[in-house]
Amino acid sequence: MPAKHLRLILGDQLNPTHSWFEHIDTEVVYVIAELHQEAIYTKHHVQKITAFFAAMADFAQQLVAQGHQVCYLTLDDSQHYQNLTALITALVERYSAEHFSFQRPDEYRLREQLSALQGQLSATVTEVDSEHFLLPFNELPEHFQAQSHVRMEHFYRYMRKRFAILMNGEKPLGDAWNFDSNNRQSFKQSDLKSIPKPLIFENTAEPYLQRIKKHNIRTIGQESNEVSYPINREQSKTLLDFFCRYQLINFGNFQDAMTMASPYAWSLYHSRLSFSLNCKMLHPMEVISAALSAYEDSDGNITLSQVEGFIRQILGWREYVRGMYWVNMPNYSEQNFLTAKRNLPEFFWHANTHMQCLKSAISQSLDHAYAHHIQRLMITGNFALLAGIAPKQVDEWYLGIYIDAIEWVELPNTRSMALFADGGWIATKPYAASGNYVNKMSDYCRGCRYNVKEKVTENACPLNSLYWNFIAKNYDKLASNPRMAFPVRNWEKMPSEQKSAISAHAEKLLNNLDAL
Repeated sequence: MPAKHLRLILGDQLNPTHSWFEHIDTEVVYVIAELHQEAIYTKHHVQKITAFFAAMADFAQQLVAQGHQVCYLTLDDSQHYQNLTALITALVERYSAEHFSFQRPDEYRLREQLSALQGQLSATVTEVDSEHFLLPFNELPEHFQAQSHVRMEHFYRYMRKRFAILMNGEKPLGDAWNFDSNNRQSFKQSDLKSIPKPLIFENTAEPYLQRIKKHNIRTIGQESNEVSYPINREQSKTLLDFFCRYQLINFGNFQDAMTMASPYAWSLYHSRLSFSLNCKMLHPMEVISAALSAYEDSDGNITLSQVEGFIRQILGWREYVRGMYWVNMPNYSEQNFLTAKRNLPEFFWHANTHMQCLKSAISQSLDHAYAHHIQRLMITGNFALLAGIAPKQVDEWYLGIYIDAIEWVELPNTRSMALFADGGWIATKPYAASGNYVNKMSDYCRGCRYNVKEKVTENACPLNSLYWNFIAKNYDKLASNPRMAFPVRNWEKMPSEQKSAISAHAEKLLNNLDAL
């Protein structure tokens, strides 16, 4: 059937409130396609692929039910096209389309690919806004400068003022811009019984699993016959309501905490809304508004520090990393300030390591395609930083294993926050830590083969010698950093014999990472 206008909907553009869908237009066909290109550009967690495919199929069904024309293609249908460019070219010809439109992709590579269609197609090509983010795309250069440090705190304060969130006139509610110092509690034994059972869904994954296997798509992680994450707006709103009812009350307190002593250790008080947000099934402002309403209606049970800690992630951090990503692409993915070049240990793919902290965080990631931000930053990320793992390999692991990982949010978090590979565009210091931090914020060290109190014995926690070796190896780059002054001075004060012992032990570990 001829159509004057083709409109492409990518797998992370499942926004039913977009202005595209306000009216039924019989001359418009919406294209939603499972693509080999997207399934194989990195090795994804199998649950990540099934979640995206299930959400795309559900969205296509919604549009059809509303009366829109939809061209929905599975891997079976799209396998004959080399890539997205070839598919769109063929569809324009098939439908004799005069116009082709796409929503601005959130990933640089996809925007480049789609923008290049201008002049290649017989149809006109138009890019429109995805109508999702709070800060307009054309305003990003006003707040972010390429290859320069931009303080998240300053940006966050600007966003609070601009959108009048948690404000008392021109002043922040509670006379403080953030309550980060209150958000670093670890779990006591008495806290564990109160951790809520996570809300999971039972969406079938069977048809998507069958196609993944049929087309020999290489994946990682534990296969599941169900998609436990929301695959549409209705389920996403249900999960948001669950968070506001049962988890927000303690989110701020324990947002950095980790434990193995709960059956719900993988979810804790985290909302797990990132997949719904990143696929645009939820708008960030409705998430913020829901949290604010819960706070205001709680009769004081939900404190300011809980809701501020959550809103900071959405209003501040999420918008901030998007800005840092776009202003620094495509050079972002080439940054390697610390010249890290070791290979990622094999245990990142199967979790068979004696280090309990890594075993727990990686196992959880393989089982659920999810880990919260401190597990990503201070467990797997910290290890990769201290061990000098090549940033590209770390990028590929993070991008593949997490259900919410799309390059615009993954790359700044990996290269900048976890690996300090940009030399300080985001973080003002490397987030390097010894075993002491892990012991403080979790119970991972209990029962671990390694002793968190020791540095150089055979049973010493590897993080301890690796931490000091990291300081020593990068001394020239860290000594002038004011925020690293304390650990640098401590290294300088160590007796030479102790330094030598630490360095020797660290080198032994680094030469045999797969055995840890």
